[in-house]
Amino acid sequence: MKQGIILFAHGSRDPLWRLPIEAVADAIRTRDPEARVCCAYLELCSPDLTQAASDLIACDVDRIRVFPVFFGVGKHAREDLPLLVAQLRAQHPGVPVELMPTAGEHPLLMALMADIALS
Repeated sequence: MKQGIILFAHGSRDPLWRLPIEAVADAIRTRDPEARVCCAYLELCSPDLTQAASDLIACDVDRIRVFPVFFGVGKHAREDLPLLVAQLRAQHPGVPVELMPTAGEHPLLMALMADIALS
């Protein structure tokens, strides 16, 4: 199976804001040159989640993981994103879409941030 990964973030009008998210996508590609990964944004930038998923499906992925690059679990992660993922599943019923927990919920990220703060 070819898996696609969407790094999903809030978005900003400031083009420099996207650089860290895109750096994570580049790091994924460096670690796994076969990885199909793209960034998507809730608002203020493109592509949105629908376009990113369509782009991955056009690259023959047969399943998609959506990784919310949010530190907190606010309204966007709790309410908005699940609705967008449900719409995606309805648009592409033959492609399983997994919504991962937010980055901020992952214990490895919490430990890394603590290490950085203590260094």
